[in-house]
Amino acid sequence: MYIAKVIGNVVSTTKCEKLTGLKLLLVQQIDMLTMKESGTPVVVTDSVGAGVGEVVMVVTGGSARLTETTTGKPVDAATVGIIDTIEIEGRMLFEKYPHKEEHTETPEIHVQAEPAIPAKNKRPNKPHK
Repeated sequence: MYIAKVIGNVVSTTKCEKLTGLKLLLVQQIDMLTMKESGTPVVVTDSVGAGVGEVVMVVTGGSARLTETTTGKPVDAATVGIIDTIEIEGRMLFEKYPHKEEHTETPEIHVQAEPAIPAKNKRPNKPHK
């Protein structure tokens, strides 16, 4: 298993039938000690709903075919987690949400207001010409 940063999406309209419906990502491996990109980008199947810019855990080989979305599929690399933090020897190397401990309240959910319904005897305003 290794960590990588999602750097793009891959779209393939013509592909093996068993790959139909799988989301493909382009990831760049990251050196865990330096948090710098290393190696060559790799195409992986997404099993966790990751997006561009996120840091993910990637498995390869037979392990890549053990997720619910990849069982029996011809894949050799898959995301299996989205990383929130990486800490080595007490040093925080990566935080998806910096200062998360300060945000202990439940995040606000913004709901779009329903349009006002006119009263029974009133006609809605018509635009002026």
